[in-house]
Amino acid sequence: MTPPNSAADAVRTRDGRPIEFTRDDTLRRYLAWVDGAEAAFAEYLLTDDLVIFNHTVTQARFEGQGVASQLVKWALEDVRDSARRMLPVCPFVQGYVERHAAEYSDLIYHAEPTEARPIMAHESAGRQWAAQDSAT
Repeated sequence: MTPPNSAADAVRTRDGRPIEFTRDDTLRRYLAWVDGAEAAFAEYLLTDDLVIFNHTVTQARFEGQGVASQLVKWALEDVRDSARRMLPVCPFVQGYVERHAAEYSDLIYHAEPTEARPIMAHESAGRQWAAQDSAT
């Protein structure tokens, strides 16, 4: 688990309470803490090159305080520091990145183009028939 941000870096809720951030690699979550309570988390999957954000939750009593937005900002900076790219599957993270494209669009993973071509119906059917013939 990464240590929380320092008091000098204090990010605050809209009503002025300090927010602390941690990363828990065991749970695969970035976490935001307010007044010692878990206020929000952003779940992720990790590969060697990629962080996939798949789910973000804010506890009801902290909604509207900007906690999740600050958490995502902190998490994206952590991704940048790790020299990875990220894939925002979670709608909240995706929306945040879209609203802050100038800051974070360089982190978004883009698949390399391929030389793939569509399989024609007759090709697909031919393979299916061949599989059936070899099974009998």
